[in-house]
Amino acid sequence: MYEPNVVGDWQEYDEHPGLRVRVHRVEPGEPPRGRDDAAEGLTCFRLRVTVENRGERRVCVHLEDGQIDVRIGPDGEGAFIDWRNSQFVEGFDVYPLRRVTAVVHAAGPQADLGRVDVQVQLRVDDEWTARRLWTGGLGLTEGAGGTCPSAGREELAHQVSTFLRDQAEEGTA
Repeated sequence: MYEPNVVGDWQEYDEHPGLRVRVHRVEPGEPPRGRDDAAEGLTCFRLRVTVENRGERRVCVHLEDGQIDVRIGPDGEGAFIDWRNSQFVEGFDVYPLRRVTAVVHAAGPQADLGRVDVQVQLRVDDEWTARRLWTGGLGLTEGAGGTCPSAGREELAHQVSTFLRDQAEEGTA
């Protein structure tokens, strides 16, 4: 069974040796050029998607709108993506031992931001990679009661794994 990555985890691509990607820093934050009117009444947040080249040759990376899908809440509803303020990667050559980062500004109801799912489909040298999924949420990096910051990530990973196992068992029953 496929289990999603937790926000902050690196995911390597078998089809492109040395290339890896991660979604990290899901955090509250207002967009730099002001809030879009469509986001009125919603809580703004941002996330970063970083592509790192640990291979031996340069690769041309595309990570544009439509290649990053952000879903929030228990029902997986689409978050409002602020395309105007987001910073995408459009045909950037990533040389060995270099990184490139896209910053996505989004918004949603505060109650749904405890669970944020991000799906990324990278295009490398005009080839599409398989889709990858990360799950996280606002406030998970701060451990409750002074606990270790990774405790929230581990708990979320356990919850997601349990949920997926239960869904798989229901499908076979």
